Amino acid sequence: MSDEIKPDLELDLKGLLCPLPMVKVSQRIKDVPVGGVIRAVATDPGAMADIPAWAKSTGNEVVSAGKVGGEFVFLVKRVK
Repeated sequence: MSDEIKPDLELDLKGLLCPLPMVKVSQRIKDVPVGGVIRAVATDPGAMADIPAWAKSTGNEVVSAGKVGGEFVFLVKRVK
């Protein structure tokens, strides 16, 4: 899961239900520099659709998204 990328910000979104994981990433993306990365960990399977859709619509990039155990782990790069 892209271990070589060091996130600028880590978000624990476990227990939050759709659409809150995506909303929290959206709110916090401005807290990292352009080119910076947020590592977000969610438990709601809806995040697997919501976060990539949000990133695409806002011009940001999902570097990786995957399931690790019962958690969904995302690396989201701020592009602009």
